[in-house]
Amino acid sequence: MKITPMIRNNICLNAHPAGCARDVEEQVRRVLAKTANASSSKVLAAGDKAAAAAQSKTPRHALVIGCSSGYGLASRIVAAFGYGASTLGISFEREPSATKTGSPGWYANRAFDGLAAERNLAAKSYSVDAFSKEAKRLAIEEARAGGYAYDLVIYSLASPVRVDPKTGIMYRSVIKPIGKSYSGTTADPFTGKLGQASVEPASVQEVVETIKVMGGEDWELWIDALAEAGVLEAGALSVAYSYIGPPLSHPIYKDGTIGKAKEDLERAARALNARHAGLGLGAYVSINKAVVTRSSAVIPIIPLYISALFKVMKEDGSHEDCLDQMMRLFSDRLYTGTGRPVAVDAQGRIRLDELEMRDSVQNKVLELMGRINQETLPELTDLDGFKADFLRVHGFGIPGVDYQVDMDPFS
Repeated sequence: MKITPMIRNNICLNAHPAGCARDVEEQVRRVLAKTANASSSKVLAAGDKAAAAAQSKTPRHALVIGCSSGYGLASRIVAAFGYGASTLGISFEREPSATKTGSPGWYANRAFDGLAAERNLAAKSYSVDAFSKEAKRLAIEEARAGGYAYDLVIYSLASPVRVDPKTGIMYRSVIKPIGKSYSGTTADPFTGKLGQASVEPASVQEVVETIKVMGGEDWELWIDALAEAGVLEAGALSVAYSYIGPPLSHPIYKDGTIGKAKEDLERAARALNARHAGLGLGAYVSINKAVVTRSSAVIPIIPLYISALFKVMKEDGSHEDCLDQMMRLFSDRLYTGTGRPVAVDAQGRIRLDELEMRDSVQNKVLELMGRINQETLPELTDLDGFKADFLRVHGFGIPGVDYQVDMDPFS
């Protein structure tokens, strides 16, 4: 079949097998190129395990929970191809059928495993509900079978639902304000039209359920299970990803249901560090930059804000995508080779959003957004860049891929 984007209500329902594979290949090439050109030994050549062991601290065995896209996939690529680490990836993917494509992550995981095998890097991907007891059992069994313990655990889940493994109750997350309704201007990246979006406030139950899905409870269950099974290395690092954003987005994000879940993620980091102090665990929440994800287009005001932000940061040369951020997280925060503690803010969080949140950037973004109307939208924003990044996540619009060729969904 010829595969073209199927977009409904700003959600892409399919993926391009060759495009998803090419995207992973390009990210791997970027990491290898940075490795080859590095002037220091902080980023090691893939597979150079002897050099890795000689360094004071580098990842050797990484578990990536939510490994198939965005920051999770980028983290796995950096750990494996930047530092030679073995990686186990957990994500819940939709398999292809004779008439439908699989999820983007199904193709990304397969491409990653193939590229890792070419460089003799140990890598295995499991398509399983990361919230389940089964996922934790698989990760423990893999470590025991391989005779190793995880020294890096990345927690990068973004799911709309979670089944509590203890009770069997399903919880659903929502993106809503708390206390009062929210209205704001948003942009449709596919029609190029401005519009108004309104969202009613969340109920108390919706807040509770969003925290259950996207908060820190499952992260704690993962770390506790690994530690109890004896497959968490002494001095291991674990990082969960979050976002804060500018004040204009706070009503729908930081001060809304998602923000409450992210606050719980920070609570979990503190609890994990206290509970596993004997192991010397370092659990951190990393506040990352705004990027385009599979859900970005449906959050009110976010497409407009990100489009203006991209224009400003691309013009001043500070724009970073997921892979740029993760390369910097590893080399400048987690594995500096200096022996110094991980640099954090007053709340104990890693801040990779510091370039986005500079006054010079935010003031310019606000100035642009104050001038945006339907006529000035193309000039004052990078809406095309937002659209391109969104399609890329699903394997579309990637140079070098022939989208006119008939594709087998299983290819």
